Amino acid sequence: MTERTTEVLRYAAFTTDPAGGNPAGVVLDATGLADEDMLSLAASVGYSETAFLLPTDDPRAFGVRYFSPLVEVPFCGHATVAAAVALGGSGVVRFATRAGEVEVAAAAGRATLTSVATSSRAASEEDVARALRALGWSADDLDPRYPVHWAFGGSHHLVVVAGTRQRLADLDYDFDALADLLRERDAVTAQLLFQRAEDVFDARDPFPVGGVVEDPATGSAAAAFAGYLRELGLVDRPRAITLHQGEDMGRPSLLLVEVSPDDPRARVSGSAVRL
Repeated sequence: MTERTTEVLRYAAFTTDPAGGNPAGVVLDATGLADEDMLSLAASVGYSETAFLLPTDDPRAFGVRYFSPLVEVPFCGHATVAAAVALGGSGVVRFATRAGEVEVAAAAGRATLTSVATSSRAASEEDVARALRALGWSADDLDPRYPVHWAFGGSHHLVVVAGTRQRLADLDYDFDALADLLRERDAVTAQLLFQRAEDVFDARDPFPVGGVVEDPATGSAAAAFAGYLRELGLVDRPRAITLHQGEDMGRPSLLLVEVSPDDPRARVSGSAVRL
């Protein structure tokens, strides 16, 4: 069977410490694997995503598919960083994802991806109410400066900003109810945030759609958050946003997000280390 002969490399992304970051599987050559093979391999690896690279005639260009243990997703940031580092060497590679082409510059165990064009739109009152019920939050738990949005950075994410760090820390949500809402809106995670300084945020990302309670680092959500900030008019100058994720689950991760007022794309940077 293909899953017994295909090598899966394992990396932790958005960290330099194997005990931190978000683990990802990487298959450097998935040529000949059927969809069910990739899904089966991703399920056996058990990480939130595994990236399957499809080489082309150009050694710096690859097709890429991303599978969680339950479903395929159109784009995954942490597995992209892991895959770029796993390829070795330095320079720019191009990944043809189902969301569009993503360029990734890698060197010395670190990678920067340039996302597809980001966007964001306000969530309906019904969606906000359903999200709050699923999270066990009230409207008073939200930061009034940041409305709830559906944001896109290669995949869709529900952006919810808490008013206190304690509210973010006390995460105990209804797995099925949140999964239903996200699935109905073609979204991947709920990106829950708290602003600790002007350009520094804490983040948590429940991923019930993929069968994962929480993601320790979510690059696509980081890109989507850049689009969210642009849509709110909060990017009147180039900004470099630091996201701290995974701390509440014991896998600290560090993501750097660069966004400019004249570019709908975002740059997301982080390190990756072999497990």
